[in-house]
Amino acid sequence: MACQVNYMKNMRKYQILLTAAVALTGFAAPAYAYLDPSTGSMIISAVLGVLATVGLALKTYWYKLKSVFRRGDARRNVGTKPAETADPGSAGEP
Repeated sequence: MACQVNYMKNMRKYQILLTAAVALTGFAAPAYAYLDPSTGSMIISAVLGVLATVGLALKTYWYKLKSVFRRGDARRNVGTKPAETADPGSAGEP
Protein backbone atom coordinates (compact mmCIF):
# COMPACT_ATOMS: atom_id res chain seq x y z
CA MET A 1 0.00 0.00 0.00
CA ALA A 2 2.84 2.39 0.86
CA CYS A 3 4.47 1.65 -2.50
CA GLN A 4 1.28 2.59 -4.31
CA VAL A 5 1.08 5.90 -2.40
CA ASN A 6 4.68 6.77 -3.40
CA TYR A 7 3.91 5.83 -7.00
CA MET A 8 0.89 8.14 -7.03
CA LYS A 9 2.93 11.01 -5.55
CA ASN A 10 5.62 10.56 -8.20
CA MET A 11 3.03 10.42 -10.98
CA ARG A 12 1.47 13.63 -9.68
CA LYS A 13 4.89 15.33 -9.79
CA TYR A 14 5.44 14.19 -13.38
CA GLN A 15 1.99 15.45 -14.38
CA ILE A 16 2.75 18.88 -12.93
CA LEU A 17 6.15 19.02 -14.66
CA LEU A 18 4.70 17.94 -17.99
CA THR A 19 1.87 20.49 -17.75
CA ALA A 20 4.36 23.25 -16.89
CA ALA A 21 6.65 22.29 -19.79
CA VAL A 22 3.77 22.30 -22.28
CA ALA A 23 2.48 25.63 -20.96
CA LEU A 24 5.92 27.27 -21.12
CA THR A 25 6.54 25.94 -24.61
CA GLY A 26 3.21 27.31 -25.76
CA PHE A 27 4.06 30.81 -24.54
CA ALA A 28 7.58 30.94 -26.01
CA ALA A 29 8.35 33.90 -28.24
CA PRO A 30 9.24 33.13 -31.87
CA ALA A 31 13.00 33.02 -32.49
CA TYR A 32 13.04 34.30 -36.09
CA ALA A 33 16.12 32.18 -36.75
CA TYR A 34 17.10 30.18 -39.81
CA LEU A 35 18.53 26.69 -39.49
CA ASP A 36 19.84 25.38 -42.78
CA PRO A 37 19.82 21.67 -43.67
CA SER A 38 23.47 21.20 -42.68
CA THR A 39 22.67 22.35 -39.15
CA GLY A 40 20.03 19.65 -38.87
CA SER A 41 22.53 17.05 -40.10
CA MET A 42 25.04 18.27 -37.54
CA ILE A 43 22.52 17.93 -34.72
CA ILE A 44 21.55 14.42 -35.85
CA SER A 45 25.25 13.43 -36.04
CA ALA A 46 25.88 14.75 -32.53
CA VAL A 47 22.90 12.87 -31.11
CA LEU A 48 23.96 9.63 -32.84
CA GLY A 49 27.52 10.09 -31.55
CA VAL A 50 26.30 10.53 -27.99
CA LEU A 51 24.08 7.44 -28.31
CA ALA A 52 26.99 5.38 -29.68
CA THR A 53 29.25 6.54 -26.84
CA VAL A 54 26.68 5.69 -24.19
CA GLY A 55 26.06 2.30 -25.80
CA LEU A 56 29.77 1.49 -25.87
CA ALA A 57 30.19 2.54 -22.24
CA LEU A 58 27.24 0.37 -21.18
CA LYS A 59 28.60 -2.58 -23.15
CA THR A 60 32.05 -2.21 -21.57
CA TYR A 61 30.72 -2.09 -18.03
CA TRP A 62 28.28 -4.93 -18.74
CA TYR A 63 31.12 -7.23 -19.81
CA LYS A 64 33.19 -6.18 -16.78
CA LEU A 65 30.26 -7.01 -14.51
CA LYS A 66 29.73 -10.36 -16.24
CA SER A 67 33.42 -11.21 -15.89
CA VAL A 68 33.26 -10.64 -12.13
CA PHE A 69 30.54 -13.25 -11.81
CA ARG A 70 32.20 -15.59 -14.30
CA ARG A 71 35.47 -15.54 -12.32
CA GLY A 72 33.55 -16.25 -9.14
CA ASP A 73 31.93 -19.25 -10.84
CA ALA A 74 35.34 -20.54 -12.02
CA ARG A 75 36.72 -20.39 -8.48
CA ARG A 76 33.88 -22.55 -7.18
CA ASN A 77 34.54 -25.20 -9.84
CA VAL A 78 38.26 -25.62 -9.12
CA GLY A 79 39.16 -29.29 -8.79
CA THR A 80 35.97 -30.63 -10.36
CA LYS A 81 35.99 -32.86 -13.40
CA PRO A 82 34.84 -31.10 -16.61
CA ALA A 83 31.66 -32.31 -18.27
CA GLU A 84 32.15 -34.94 -20.95
CA THR A 85 30.78 -34.54 -24.47
CA ALA A 86 28.19 -36.87 -25.99
CA ASP A 87 30.73 -38.09 -28.57
CA PRO A 88 34.15 -38.40 -26.88
CA GLY A 89 35.87 -39.21 -30.19
CA SER A 90 34.96 -35.83 -31.73
CA ALA A 91 36.61 -33.71 -29.03
CA GLY A 92 39.30 -31.52 -30.57
CA GLU A 93 38.91 -32.78 -34.12
CA PRO A 94 37.50 -30.67 -36.98
